[in-house]
Amino acid sequence: MADTLEFNEIYQEVKGSMNDGRLRLSRQGVIFKNSKTGKVDNIQASELAEGVWRRVALGHGLKLLTKNGHVYKYDGFRESEFDKLSDFFKAHYRLELAEKDLCVKGWNWGTVRFGGQLLSFDIGEQPVFEIPLSNVSQCTTGKNEVTLEFHQNDDAEVSLMEVRFYVPPTQEDGVDPVEAFAQNVLSKADVIQATGDAICIFRELQCLTPRGRYDIRIYPTFLHLHGKTFDYKIPYTTVLRLFLLPHKDQRQMFFVISLDPPIKQGQTRYHFLILLFSKDEDISLTLNMNEEEVEKRFEGRLTKNMSGSLYEMVSRVMKALVNRKITVPGNFQGHSGAQCITCSYKASSGLLYPLERGFIYVHKPPVHIRFDEISFVNFARGTTTTRSFDFEIETKQGTQYTFSSIEREEYGKLFDFVNAKKLNIKNRGLKEGMKQSYDEYADSDEDQHDAYLERMKEEGKIREENANDSSDGSGEETDESFNPVEEDDDVAEEFDSNASASSSSGDGDSDRDEKKPAKKAKIVKDRKPRKKQVESKKGKDPNAPKRPMSAYMLWLNANREKIKSDHPGISITDLSKKAGELWKAMSKEKKEEWDRKAEDARRDYEKAMKEYSVGGRSESSKTDRSKKKKKKQEKQMKGKAEKKGAASRSSSSTKSSAKGLSESFKSKEFVSSDESSSAESKKEDSEEEGGANSPPSSEDSASGSD
Repeated sequence: MADTLEFNEIYQEVKGSMNDGRLRLSRQGVIFKNSKTGKVDNIQASELAEGVWRRVALGHGLKLLTKNGHVYKYDGFRESEFDKLSDFFKAHYRLELAEKDLCVKGWNWGTVRFGGQLLSFDIGEQPVFEIPLSNVSQCTTGKNEVTLEFHQNDDAEVSLMEVRFYVPPTQEDGVDPVEAFAQNVLSKADVIQATGDAICIFRELQCLTPRGRYDIRIYPTFLHLHGKTFDYKIPYTTVLRLFLLPHKDQRQMFFVISLDPPIKQGQTRYHFLILLFSKDEDISLTLNMNEEEVEKRFEGRLTKNMSGSLYEMVSRVMKALVNRKITVPGNFQGHSGAQCITCSYKASSGLLYPLERGFIYVHKPPVHIRFDEISFVNFARGTTTTRSFDFEIETKQGTQYTFSSIEREEYGKLFDFVNAKKLNIKNRGLKEGMKQSYDEYADSDEDQHDAYLERMKEEGKIREENANDSSDGSGEETDESFNPVEEDDDVAEEFDSNASASSSSGDGDSDRDEKKPAKKAKIVKDRKPRKKQVESKKGKDPNAPKRPMSAYMLWLNANREKIKSDHPGISITDLSKKAGELWKAMSKEKKEEWDRKAEDARRDYEKAMKEYSVGGRSESSKTDRSKKKKKKQEKQMKGKAEKKGAASRSSSSTKSSAKGLSESFKSKEFVSSDESSSAESKKEDSEEEGGANSPPSSEDSASGSD
């Protein structure tokens, strides 16, 4: 018999909602992983007390009861799987998988049995329905009635609000059956009552989500957030994960508590509780318990008197009470040495933390994405500027997350991280050996070592290493589809100039005549280096050897006509798609032939480049210098000619105005036409150029007036 049994598309019932996931039975126990939240329920084989097989709405179901009274229900099995499961339970768990059908008579009069954390309403020996008492939020009594109210599940389409039981009076003296019923319910119910003293209280903590300052009272079974406006009571059973994340400024810390189900305020749901701490804040903490109770309950994880950083004390207490590991950033280090990336999500700026098993974004809105739910990631160009890029994540459920405005210096580090985690990168495909190697049934915050403790011990050492790593060659990594490093020159040309100078160049159009000399000097200063950059960048030597083609391009050029003949009328885009399909389908032996040709072409190119670097480049540099010299001379000549023309035009205009004032008024027939006036101005210009100082003759003036 196999050591493990695995079932996909199995549904776990949680407060009336059916959560789909995967179920695995092994010698060690039963593991169920929720596909939506990634939460893992692990039942040890030694804890199993009973297994029941029965017909349910989704086919057949399995009900497991543990020795401490917990109940787990799984639906979605086929009838044919009973024998396989029954044999597995006998062999590995030494349990008989009993078959029990539910009663469907429709009667509402029967017997209530309390077994562990389960209330069972039976008719005869058959159960009609069962209520896990951990789902009960309140229990009230009447004369002969007991009313149970339930915790609500937002994921359930239909929720059960309350159930009322009529309890008939008995003849026994001194025993009230209604109170006895209520006490049995309350002893196992998950009723949050702030009775007794809190273990400890943290005053005025800054909370980002929900926003405000709250006093946090730590009780044995729940967390109480007390603010000026709102109060929240959070049972520890709803805490899914804990995160401790250093801020990019290295002076603050985020402590994030993931909740399922979330806390509610009106129509708003808070899936994450985010606290912000300053690293400089210290606290001395005394637990409201004696030393024996502390030692017995926490087994050395907490002591009665503790002191240290505020964030460290809060995280330490929460870790001990929730009994979950604290997730911290892994080995990722950004361009600046920080363990996070500054970006924007839904028009709000925040920080993206690459973790060992996922990504988390803080803080508005907080997002946690596990690696096992990611379909692919994509690096895209920024929509507004080339100084940044976008990082897109699409999940297997089709949800897309776009983190924009990431500095391009972070590209190499983030690409290497994604590559190391073997995530599928869009437009590149899932290459051989890129299959994800982590355990599908492991929780996203499980790790082989406790990274939180290591971080606390070696924080100073890690910072020094981060600083050294960030100063080393960053931005060396490349990617074919998108590589911001290659565009370094373009960005320098666009953004390195002074913004104030460029904006002021178009402001003074009205004062052009007054500020003309200053403006000319300004333009020359700003634009000379930029023109040189453009010339040096665009000026490619036509005699330089051409780069060799890849194996695919060599094959495409050789087979382009054949593809066209096989598919007449095919468009260019369809042709490239078809060629890509044919190339992918080609055998390795045929591809090797083109790889050899590409290798030969590369060798020829390298040889030609060596020859060119020895002889050809010096000649090309000489020709470039001579061309530049000629261009400079032409510009100088052109500038002189423009200056001369401007001077002559200004002098002619002054003369003509003076002449018009000196002459007496003339009638319409003596007014000069446009042609004659233009001829006169041309004549005056020629006389000025020739150096003639004598006034115009009477013949000239007469001809001008005619």
